[in-house]
Amino acid sequence: MFFRQPGILLFFIASFLINPLLKAQDSSVALPAQWTLQQCFDYAMKNNIQLNSLRLSRMSTEQDLLLSRAAKLPNLNGSASQTLNGGKTLNASGGTSYEVYTSGNYSVNSNVTLFQGGYLNYDIRQKNLLTQVAGLSIAQQLNDITVLITQAYLNILLARENIVYVKDVVATSEAQVKQGQQQYDVGSIALIGLVQLKAQLSNDRYLLTTAENQHRQNKLVLKQLLQLPSSYDFEIMEPDTLITNSHLYALQEVQDSAMANRPEIKSSELGIEVSNLDLAKARTGYLPTLSANGGLGTSYNGGGNGSAYFKQLDNNFYQQIGLTLSVPIFTRRVVKTNVEKAKIEIDQSRLTLQDTKTNLSQTIEQSYINVLNAQSQYDAAVEQLKYSQEGYRIASEQLKVGAANVVVFLQQKNLYIQALQSYIQAKYNAALNIRIYDFYRGIPVKL
Repeated sequence: MFFRQPGILLFFIASFLINPLLKAQDSSVALPAQWTLQQCFDYAMKNNIQLNSLRLSRMSTEQDLLLSRAAKLPNLNGSASQTLNGGKTLNASGGTSYEVYTSGNYSVNSNVTLFQGGYLNYDIRQKNLLTQVAGLSIAQQLNDITVLITQAYLNILLARENIVYVKDVVATSEAQVKQGQQQYDVGSIALIGLVQLKAQLSNDRYLLTTAENQHRQNKLVLKQLLQLPSSYDFEIMEPDTLITNSHLYALQEVQDSAMANRPEIKSSELGIEVSNLDLAKARTGYLPTLSANGGLGTSYNGGGNGSAYFKQLDNNFYQQIGLTLSVPIFTRRVVKTNVEKAKIEIDQSRLTLQDTKTNLSQTIEQSYINVLNAQSQYDAAVEQLKYSQEGYRIASEQLKVGAANVVVFLQQKNLYIQALQSYIQAKYNAALNIRIYDFYRGIPVKL
């Protein structure tokens, strides 16, 4: 034996078991600490399980295509049998004896279809279309993942920016509570005013905790979309600028572009062609089938006074070639049923295409409306933030000099916080909707 010492054997077994774990850790280490949006797309394209599953399905359809092409070639089968026989035989003296002998049969046969009503050609064309459909399914899934990743990525940016602003609000509240405590100590404000400032600080801290929790939740969504290891922590890179307003293309222009280029439309159009080929294949059932066949064979029998083995093989060697014509006369409605069902499938495929076009058209129109609404909301949010921020600044200055009571100040502050959060939400909502709308036009998603 190679392993003469148990310690060496245990070492190799441990190495065999630990190696995969080390490789898994290495793959985790290789992941970047910060991700750009494009890196998210690239990683998902290579590692997403749904995409890889669809790639395997396409590979399966490619094998079906190769099989349908090979159906036009002749087959070749060889067979050989060797038998041990035993039995009583009558000898010259009238007695019997038990004799054991061998026999064998050896043959090679081939068959090729010469004419089947065009079935094989139709089948090849159909399998080729199905391969294209499988590729379009991958493209459609990739489009869906792109939108989901973009939405998750922007949600993380939204939550991160919200945290920054809320932290600033908390810091301001802490300073105001400290100032309020000083004013209370010298009798400038009542106890109720100090309590209200402390309550506002607690509320601001709660908003910060909520924002941080939302940030973690949004990161988890992106991690699940990318199917990253659960123990892996990462950050995303923030773009220098985030465009929220851009040229809005006409709805009809975007719809026309999507109808001409989107994979779901092309897939549904190919579905009609696939159904037409099903009809053509079904109609070949009415036509005759002509095939050619041939064979070579020989046999050997060692019983009785048989001649030598090789001599018998030579004497029994035969060759065969022929044609077989099969004409369907009465198929008990099998062919007619297949033809009628194929016609129904064509109508169903046309309805599927119409439904796909309708859904896509409505989805793009909804996206167009979302962009208009999001841009209007963003413009309004900018204006609202501008005035509420100024009102909050004035109230803060008045509170410092005792010119405003705490209730009025807190009202202005809450209005500012609400306007701030509305602004952040509107900014990222506008950025997301304009990119989704442009994506239907065929423009890659970029920040």
